[in-house]
Amino acid sequence: QVQLVESGGGLVQAGGSLRLSCAASGRTFSTFSSYAMGWFRQAPGKEREFVAAISWSGSSTYIADSVKGRFTISRDNAKNTGYLQMNSLKPEDTAVYYCAADSSWGPIATMTHGYDYWGQGTQVTVSS
Repeated sequence: QVQLVESGGGLVQAGGSLRLSCAASGRTFSTFSSYAMGWFRQAPGKEREFVAAISWSGSSTYIADSVKGRFTISRDNAKNTGYLQMNSLKPEDTAVYYCAADSSWGPIATMTHGYDYWGQGTQVTVSS
């Protein structure tokens, strides 16, 4: 079992930046380096939507069109941690952000059902 814990959320003005972290732990935390990882977000009254994903090695990434050019996903397998760098934030980026891990060794997933493990989420609020 892998536990994921997000951190780094908060309140920021439009145009600002935040860096979210996703730390893996648990009895099998050492296998996090073999899992693809994704970030999703959910705004009030809306469905959870895909933001970004990265392969287990970090060699492949996929970014949603809505944040492309502003958000970057990365990971440090030695630290069992993934990151989401968010720049030029907009009020519409306000949401709870979740990280997720996919143990399937399949292609990078952009749907929520493609992930086995989820964090509890961290709130990001962008003021105008």
